[in-house]
Amino acid sequence: MGNIRATFRSQCDNSHAMDARFPLSNTESPWLPFESRRRARDEKREAVLRAAVQLFLEQGYHRATLNDVAKRLNITKPALYNYFRGKDEILFECWSIGHELVDDCIAETSAGSGSGLDKLRKLTIRYAELMTTDYGKSLVRFDLRDLSEHNRKIVQTAKRRIDRAFRDYIAAGIADGSVKPCDPKLAAFAIAGSLNWIGHWFQPGGELTGHAVAEEFAIRLTEGIATTSMRKAAVPAAEKAGKPPRKRNVGNASREDGSEHHTRAAAGTAGQSKRARGRLR
Repeated sequence: MGNIRATFRSQCDNSHAMDARFPLSNTESPWLPFESRRRARDEKREAVLRAAVQLFLEQGYHRATLNDVAKRLNITKPALYNYFRGKDEILFECWSIGHELVDDCIAETSAGSGSGLDKLRKLTIRYAELMTTDYGKSLVRFDLRDLSEHNRKIVQTAKRRIDRAFRDYIAAGIADGSVKPCDPKLAAFAIAGSLNWIGHWFQPGGELTGHAVAEEFAIRLTEGIATTSMRKAAVPAAEKAGKPPRKRNVGNASREDGSEHHTRAAAGTAGQSKRARGRLR
């Protein structure tokens, strides 16, 4: 026993000597600094959300299970509960990220210059692009009845803010003369309804990018209420150059009726939300 204690003391003395000569750096510590731990947790949480929203869109919210999410991430189902309490919480968080991206679009558009029509078209393009992303699709593909009553009220309130932004730009355009006199409410419903449908039919891998689809929709959806036609303004320039106007090729997105044939269109990207900007990159 005495030899064991002597050996242990000797090892401790040697260890202290080594510690003095070779102090551990932060990178050698098995405990990460707080900021690094928080960043790692955020990244894992976002990985869960990305996998979940993809599965919800592919299989449907009710068919996709937390076991499916865990399997895609190569983790166990109990590990998911370190980040979310249940599937409905994941669903609401996916929607929340999508709405924050819309909030960014509205804020940036309102802060910019231009007529009411200019802002309406800018928001239309940004919103259409968002509808080609997973988080954008989550805004229109999932049933609000799957959320808790509290979260459902939050979603409904946010949807009204989006509708109000479209109405305000149309009303501003009527006031400044860039938009023909019309009912802002009905015009906003027509535009937003068409844009929301993009989230149902758009799939990546086709001929058109999300941005190309968005620009085409912006022209088509605002042409009828604009006092000046963007298409007519572009024709004289082509004629002056001695070239016939190029026939626009808008693919299935403009020729077909919003059915599954539209899935040939290609995906685009959306900007990051204020809250998720640092975590989703």
